[in-house]
Amino acid sequence: MGVDYYNVLKVDKGASNEDLKKAYRKLAMKWHPDKNPANKKEAEAKFKQISEAYEVLSDSEKRQIYDQYGEEGLKGMPHPGSSGGGADNFHFNPRNAEDIFAEFFGSSPFGFGSMGRAKSMRCQSEGVGGLFGGFGGSESVFRTYSEGVRAGGGGQPRKSPAVETKLACTLGELYTGSNRKMKISRNVIDANGHATQESEILTIDVKPGWKKGTKITFPDKGNEQPNQLPADLVFVIDEKPHDLFKRDGNDLIVHQKISLSEALAGTTLNLTTLDGRNLTIPVTDVVSAGYELVIAKEGMPIVKENGRKGNLRIKFEVKFPSRLTSEQRAGIKRILGS
Repeated sequence: MGVDYYNVLKVDKGASNEDLKKAYRKLAMKWHPDKNPANKKEAEAKFKQISEAYEVLSDSEKRQIYDQYGEEGLKGMPHPGSSGGGADNFHFNPRNAEDIFAEFFGSSPFGFGSMGRAKSMRCQSEGVGGLFGGFGGSESVFRTYSEGVRAGGGGQPRKSPAVETKLACTLGELYTGSNRKMKISRNVIDANGHATQESEILTIDVKPGWKKGTKITFPDKGNEQPNQLPADLVFVIDEKPHDLFKRDGNDLIVHQKISLSEALAGTTLNLTTLDGRNLTIPVTDVVSAGYELVIAKEGMPIVKENGRKGNLRIKFEVKFPSRLTSEQRAGIKRILGS
């Protein structure tokens, strides 16, 4: 069959015209030679092949011949079982790749590069209608281009501002890490320049130790607008309050109430960590005002320092008795002295 046009556009054989337009639009933007100055020869070859594949598969007659006889049938070449009729009399001459691109995007969104300059010259000699069907006369095309210059400079289209949205995570998720799936809906511009809505599920791999304010960027996943590059979609980590633990950088803080007798005579604390472990913590020091017990390596994981953690800091609040009997007062004086 020669070139597999379905594989070129990354669509299956049952692809609809809308599927083909969507595939062409994505791949043509990716492989346009003006967007690939570092590997222009490869980009030109791929761009031409993508355009040719779209032209064949979007035309019912060409697609039928291609499905039956392959690339050879399209180009009138002999094929097994040929009898001089049917596809043998069909001669396919691919259109200029830039012409097809222009029908989708109007003027090149990458400025007048090597292929763009050639297109602008053809525009003057052939007339805009044949190249930019549906986009009006030359005045409208060059107005679009001049607006692009003002917006982005040098004909480059302006990129829409990034769209930021909060991603609320529990402290437990930020401690252990988690895999979040977010369904988004966004506006995209179809091949005819109309706004349509598209849904997609994005996967966010929340790393252990990420902090509030951490940003995860999905390039070009925001809304699209005519004559503008798609916006980036940015998720910003937000931290939900926890009933027991409070975060302070890489440390975790716990406020613990104990009685006066426990503060003086000692006690044992039992805590459940954010990953479900049970900690038994003996308190043997006298707990005075401002005393803080530090448990090493029981804080938050430290990003980019594999295996390292901050500390757990326990701050105490001593509950004093509201009243004492005369016997209790005398006993305290006897034990602690006056």
